[in-house]
Amino acid sequence: ICEKRNLAHRLLSRQDMDIADQESVERALARYKPWAVINTCGYVRVDDAENELERCMRENTVGAATLAAACAQHGIHLTTFSSDLVFDGSNERPYVESDPVAPLGVYGCSKAEAERVVLLNHPGALVVRTSAFFGPWDEHNFVTQALAALERGDPFVAAGDLTVSPTFVPDLVHACLDLAVDGEAGIWHLANQGELTWAGLARRAAELAGIDASSLESKAAEEFGFTAPRPRYCALASERGALLPTLDDALRRYIDLRNADRDERRELEAQAERRQDVAGGERQAE
Repeated sequence: ICEKRNLAHRLLSRQDMDIADQESVERALARYKPWAVINTCGYVRVDDAENELERCMRENTVGAATLAAACAQHGIHLTTFSSDLVFDGSNERPYVESDPVAPLGVYGCSKAEAERVVLLNHPGALVVRTSAFFGPWDEHNFVTQALAALERGDPFVAAGDLTVSPTFVPDLVHACLDLAVDGEAGIWHLANQGELTWAGLARRAAELAGIDASSLESKAAEEFGFTAPRPRYCALASERGALLPTLDDALRRYIDLRNADRDERRELEAQAERRQDVAGGERQAE
């Protein structure tokens, strides 16, 4: 997206910069001299975090705090990410930025503490709370897996009692870049407008894609055997501004991209088959 927007950028791997190592951060900032840093590093395995507290805190909290301190010292804007799991799910309405945090598990605690120390070290930083990603660039997100299974007629099981605000990754990226360019600071909630259970999300995506969802099974969260507790309700809204389109709008664009990619793959496969047929005919002629 930076390339499409003609924004000069450099993507660093963990080998290029360890965000929890102050010397590593300083070396990278000195080498690349950025005007802004977007921190997409982090420990995201919510259940494993319950048994890997030290690693989770290092990557989510210590790393974000270290990066924030260095960026503040050099006058560099920082955007970093938090989660809807900083809330306990007791609300009856979508959470906004000023609602108090009360995480239920280790992962949520690591993010809540990261929010605090990042803004303490760098008051000009932007902390984005977001939730339940889906998008066109990977095969592992929930919507992609759900549609693939339902299209095959395979059983697909999803939680019917956990409500979230699904977020289309391209929309999230564009909004974050806009806010970074504008130098926005503090906590922002960025998610597509709308709320669904995980099972409801699979069903709605299938409906918009014209896929039979009869093999979808809705179950209670407790039946999945999660190690980490999940808030029953953690939909997000914003008191600062609704920057992302509606969820239905995002799902329709996701499905359009999915169909376009599929058509392209089919055409490439057809071209390969035609080349094989031509090659086979040439061998027979010889």
